Amino acid sequence: MEYFVIGDSDTVLGFSLVGVDGIAVSSEEEVRAAWDKALENKEHAVIIITSAAAGLIRSTVDRFLFSESFPLVVEIPSPGGEKGPDLRELVNEAIGVSL
Repeated sequence: MEYFVIGDSDTVLGFSLVGVDGIAVSSEEEVRAAWDKALENKEHAVIIITSAAAGLIRSTVDRFLFSESFPLVVEIPSPGGEKGPDLRELVNEAIGVSL
């Protein structure tokens, strides 16, 4: 089971420090390309995407958020956005395993 992150460069860099692959994006086209790349690899069981990136392809993300199919999608707050739950709590809740 592998994780893959899609978001701004700071988020992708942060996750890369703990060994998570990802792609930094800034436009709708880049988000769609990153999303497609993430889905190509069947080892990507969890896709972590920032709320800003998810907002650019909302209908696509929602199809995965509200289904029981894999990969599991975890939407996290974008840097500088609203304060939400702790990132660790979000991932733990989504995968049902305490990290």
